[in-house]
Amino acid sequence: MARLDPLPNDATPELAEEFAFFERTLGFVPNSILTMARRPALAKGLIALSRGVYDPKGEVDLGLKRLIGHVASMAAGCMYCRAHTATSAMRHGVEADKLAAIAEYQKSPLFSDAERAALDFALAAASVPNDVTDASFARLRAFWSEGQIVEILGVISLFGFFNRWNDSLATTLEAEPHETASQMLSRTGWQVGKHQPNQKDDIR
Repeated sequence: MARLDPLPNDATPELAEEFAFFERTLGFVPNSILTMARRPALAKGLIALSRGVYDPKGEVDLGLKRLIGHVASMAAGCMYCRAHTATSAMRHGVEADKLAAIAEYQKSPLFSDAERAALDFALAAASVPNDVTDASFARLRAFWSEGQIVEILGVISLFGFFNRWNDSLATTLEAEPHETASQMLSRTGWQVGKHQPNQKDDIR
């Protein structure tokens, strides 16, 4: 059960443009943002950061960025963010079998060496304490440019915020990511736990 309820969409008219963006891209406004809407400046700032992290002009594939966020969320233990990144990964071209194998990315033939290096970096950087070493960074540099590394670390750092926000508040999971995670992540240890959707919500 959520420790803070999300506000209604119309409670903060100054966020109408941001909410419309989520409606277009996700089909719903995330409960994490609706909870944060109690402080619109904070919500606006985080949304601006998210847009920068997921800039379509970037050089790192947007689907891979979602998988990077997913592995970072695995390290943090945030089931809410894992469900969201799974949904977004599929929306950005990640195949279902690849998503289902995410917990086994280090050995799965579905992942390239470059992807493994990025995901290993996500796992290390999102761990507490931070587990990035000079050797792990050197391996990342073997596949990715400095600009691309900034993009990768931007994703990991964004989820450092999201993981703590949603895990601390036990944010209620929305219907679509709940359905996606239930279907696609059963082999990866995912469970809805404290993020259980409201009974009144329809599974899309």
